[in-house]
Amino acid sequence: MSEPSAKGPLRVLVVDDSAFNRRSISDILATDPDIEVVGKAADGEEALRLIAGLRPDVITLDLEMPRMDGFTFLRILMTKMPLPVIVVSSYSQKENVFKALELGALDFIAKPDRYIDPDLVGLREELVRKVQLARSVRTAQARRMPEFPSKPVESKQPAAGPPRHVVVVASSTGGPSAIIELFAKLPRAFASALVIAQHMPDKFTRTFAERLDRRGPLRTAEAADGDAVEAGTAFVCPGRQCMEVEMGPKGYRIRLKSPDDSDRYVPSADRLMRSVARAAGRRAVGVVLTGMGDDGLLGARAIVEAGGIVVAESEESAVVYGMPGAVVRAGLASMSLPLADLGEWLSHL
Repeated sequence: MSEPSAKGPLRVLVVDDSAFNRRSISDILATDPDIEVVGKAADGEEALRLIAGLRPDVITLDLEMPRMDGFTFLRILMTKMPLPVIVVSSYSQKENVFKALELGALDFIAKPDRYIDPDLVGLREELVRKVQLARSVRTAQARRMPEFPSKPVESKQPAAGPPRHVVVVASSTGGPSAIIELFAKLPRAFASALVIAQHMPDKFTRTFAERLDRRGPLRTAEAADGDAVEAGTAFVCPGRQCMEVEMGPKGYRIRLKSPDDSDRYVPSADRLMRSVARAAGRRAVGVVLTGMGDDGLLGARAIVEAGGIVVAESEESAVVYGMPGAVVRAGLASMSLPLADLGEWLSHL
């Protein structure tokens, strides 16, 4: 499968069972001269028939459709002709969104449950930006079918006091499925703690944390202010907030704070990593995964200066190499590893 051309508009196929949604999404995308809607489909079957002839660069996908739903469509697409897919789903379908990401979707747009014109206007910038991500995606690698544990982890080790290391995971586009794959490699008796800054809307971070808790070996939750950071625990920063870790008289604690003007991204990986560098020093570990931009670059420098370690996901496995690439080019990563090897390395910390 060839990469989207750097020249000419991105070719988009819109897949949605609602004629109103198909027209609305197409109208939004048509406002950008670098995007061309080449086709519309009412279900997965029609979309698969259209793809061969239309040769789209990217697909927007509804998940709940008649005849062939979005999940079946994704399974077939990613096996036969992998392409970047942006899921357009309602807030009420949060679990479905993460299932789609695990099946290979690139990212998602959260639409209001009542899809009306005023709400669509607010989605325009985000929808256009995420469709344009296709130019930055390593399609063949990004759309692999990840192998995740099929059953929930039935038992977990109880939190076991001070962690050996405090591991910060920073990620954006492609991050949710990468983090789940990373968790699948961790042992049940993990002696460190993980804190996660994943760029994600606020209504989805709790669902993401609950999914990690079910699928991985660590006790995982959306962070609350004052949570104890102990061995065998993991915390996801809530959307629209920034998370820090501080060392107090009773050990490491989570502190949630409102973003300020210095936070370029929210949740901010830079802020979280800098706080872990201050609190944990040589016990700080930074892990920078797939994502657009360079969030984590400043935080990685702080961890290295504090005597900690920074590792980055390699270009061969990163869906988007922006965030890890920035850390590698700055000479801050002691290692650059593909995702599968990175999980193994963490498991032996």
